[in-house]
Amino acid sequence: MKIYCSGIGGIGLSAYAAMQNANGHKVLGSDRTESELLNDLRSQGISISLNQDGTYIPEDVELFVFTEAMPKDAPEMVRARELGVKMQNYFEALGDLSRDYKIIAVCGTHGKSSTVAMAARVLIDAGVDPSVVVGTKLHELDGRNWRRGQSDYFLLEACEYRGSFLSLSPDIVLMTNADGDHFDAFESVKVYQETFVEFLNKLTGDGVVITHMNDPDCVRIIRDAKKKAVDIDSVPLPELGVPGKHMRENAQLVIGMSGVIGIDEDQVLNSLKKYSGCWRRMEVVGTYEGATVIDDYAHHPREISATIQSALEAYPDKRILCVFQPHIHDRTLKLYEDFKKCFKGAHELVITDVYDARSDVENEKVDIEKLRSDIEEGSEVRTRYEGDLDSTENALKNGIIQSGDVLICLGAGDITVMARRIVTSHKSQDLSQVIHHKS
Repeated sequence: MKIYCSGIGGIGLSAYAAMQNANGHKVLGSDRTESELLNDLRSQGISISLNQDGTYIPEDVELFVFTEAMPKDAPEMVRARELGVKMQNYFEALGDLSRDYKIIAVCGTHGKSSTVAMAARVLIDAGVDPSVVVGTKLHELDGRNWRRGQSDYFLLEACEYRGSFLSLSPDIVLMTNADGDHFDAFESVKVYQETFVEFLNKLTGDGVVITHMNDPDCVRIIRDAKKKAVDIDSVPLPELGVPGKHMRENAQLVIGMSGVIGIDEDQVLNSLKKYSGCWRRMEVVGTYEGATVIDDYAHHPREISATIQSALEAYPDKRILCVFQPHIHDRTLKLYEDFKKCFKGAHELVITDVYDARSDVENEKVDIEKLRSDIEEGSEVRTRYEGDLDSTENALKNGIIQSGDVLICLGAGDITVMARRIVTSHKSQDLSQVIHHKS
């Protein structure tokens, strides 16, 4: 089958494309900008264009798969409709791809990728040989976001945005939490949690849900779905190779999954001890002038708080300097009260401009100076606003970063580029000094 993927550089769609290519299908696609993911796809023989005007779609394409972020009037969407080709969004296509497998789906507001990573490590170490699709790059998958296994198990990250995970047919569900997010797609926490109820009702007849029954949100969802749950909270928190109580709580779910499948508990605990984190989750990317630089995807108040607490656990005697790039105006405004308090524990905070990922649908804008002031008061942390990422990087390098600091760059936008650029600039500076010294 010839498959065209529009937005093929997305973290989910890139995994789907690679998997279908490995399955022997002819895959090609497009995206707006170059990335490491695109380079990796090309290395696998997938042809990719940066032109998305519709002319790259072949007339004999049999399936057109698009990213959820693609506007309905985008040229490639229009062209696919003109061709009369079958069209699916990423999760609809993933649902078809995984339908004949035993699906282990990890869902929740936070912790999905890390939980999938731990589950992948355990399953692979135990010889289960699963297929995997996840929303980040994993050490366990040789730095990739997918794996084609030979068993009938398929481990998936199940995203709730716009009800995406409703295209899946899970056999085992690991539910981390469900306190609410994506309020551009869900009008309230109640509506958000109702979508999880609907997802649990898609479990197969003898399907199992594993969750934390000391979490009132999870309890409410289990009750409304009329499902019996494996309550994992009585299991002792396991030892991991990364800090953070929230990570150990995610690992409890993996222990529960392993019990359902029948993996020896001692083997599971040994595998979890070796878990060392994943891309953009408390990822140490390098150093700058004696400061440790960490890149973290956290963009929701609960995630930010958990990341800061993990840093305090891992670096108890260090100054924690956070840089936060708010991710979309809508989320920032709807979770405003939580954002005010979630930076407690940090020693200093720098806020950048909002990452405006959905400018076409957002009407209200964040008053960034008011946000700065409210966080400073609510989180009791010195807070400054430095504008765009270039200005922020300059400010960090010219007096804010101190030797010995732990610099954490927080956000789901392009702040990751800044984090890595800071480290790279330091390496370049060191190299130039070495060259100058030798000359």
